[in-house]
Amino acid sequence: LEFAIQQANELNLPLVVYFGLTDDYPEVNERHYAFMLEGLIETRQELRQRNIAMVIRHELPVEGAARMAEDAAFLVCDRGYLMFQKDWRNRVALQAKCPCVQVETDVVVPVEDASSKEEYSAATIRPKIHARLPEYLVTLEERAPKLSSLALDFESLDSENVRNVLTGLKTDRSVKAVDSFTGGSAAAEKLLDEFISARLDRYPALRNDPNSNSLSGMSPYLHFGQISPVYIALRVARAASPGTESYLEELVIRRELSMNYVNYNPLYNSFEGLPNWAKRVLLEHQQDDREYTYSPSEFEAARTHDPYWNAAQTEMVLTGKMHGYMRMYWGKKIIEWSRSPLEAFETCLHLNNKYSLDGRDPNSYAGVAWCFGRHDRPWASRPVFGNVRYMNARGLKRKFDADRYADKFITLK
Repeated sequence: LEFAIQQANELNLPLVVYFGLTDDYPEVNERHYAFMLEGLIETRQELRQRNIAMVIRHELPVEGAARMAEDAAFLVCDRGYLMFQKDWRNRVALQAKCPCVQVETDVVVPVEDASSKEEYSAATIRPKIHARLPEYLVTLEERAPKLSSLALDFESLDSENVRNVLTGLKTDRSVKAVDSFTGGSAAAEKLLDEFISARLDRYPALRNDPNSNSLSGMSPYLHFGQISPVYIALRVARAASPGTESYLEELVIRRELSMNYVNYNPLYNSFEGLPNWAKRVLLEHQQDDREYTYSPSEFEAARTHDPYWNAAQTEMVLTGKMHGYMRMYWGKKIIEWSRSPLEAFETCLHLNNKYSLDGRDPNSYAGVAWCFGRHDRPWASRPVFGNVRYMNARGLKRKFDADRYADKFITLK
């Protein structure tokens, strides 16, 4: 936005923001749309206060952006790392008759600046990102547009009411909106304030305890672009907290390792994208005896013998988010209780993308792939997993009161 304002001022032209609201966004449902629309409504109001018109239309973004660009002198878009996001932006750039510039907004260090290849692990990408942080971890200066675009006449949806807009969309209605999170930058900044003041200090010690409420809750807002990772990193760094280093490791290093993964690995959303050693051992062990096996529908309904796994699945279904440590356990057990590693991979991605507000994200694809050996090393061999890391309920109980966690979500269910 700030770059676009700069270009508009240099060209002495008004700036218009466009958003295409499509029914065909991959794996989207009412839950995702409701959260996103809450943020869009707030964004439109904030842009209006800066004399910038925001046009929202119910159409394919590629087609809408290309039509808007026919009368534009300059086009600015954000960056996407998933395959269809890259395709959308490339198609718009090819159709646009004006210069088209992509600005990387979803990371601190731009992906290609951090590394020119797919990285093996956090250990290999960490020094590369740290070397560039001083260059990119800087405060952004807001500019005022010289000309207002509010008087320009554009057809646009009446987007002041989330429910009214949702009614006009042809989308999956089976997954309802949640009241656990409110979309928008104001809600994100309020939640960040609470995290820094009340939870950041204890983050290193308690971040793997889902009973402690020690996480920031930023992932849904980061996914929908409702808060910037640079803004969060600067706020956390200035807090001078004992939790700063641990939190920035997750926000910057681990998260941007995920961006690196999907950017450089075109098979990020399939079993074939896993490391060769992990694929080999999982397939070698797919005929191993399994004490329990469940179908994808049984997993979805949280009908397993394990109360901790059932609680994790229920947390995601009811709240739109699963605690990060439980998500690792959740994925590992799907591997153990599925009929094959390929079926397990598909089940993990489907359930996470369907119910999580932060699903369909580079972090989701990398997180699922981690359960299958990506960004990890070989461990001691065991049935079903081979050399892929294993997790069990005893490990949960060593870290936190697992029964308390299970009781909370089984009761809610």
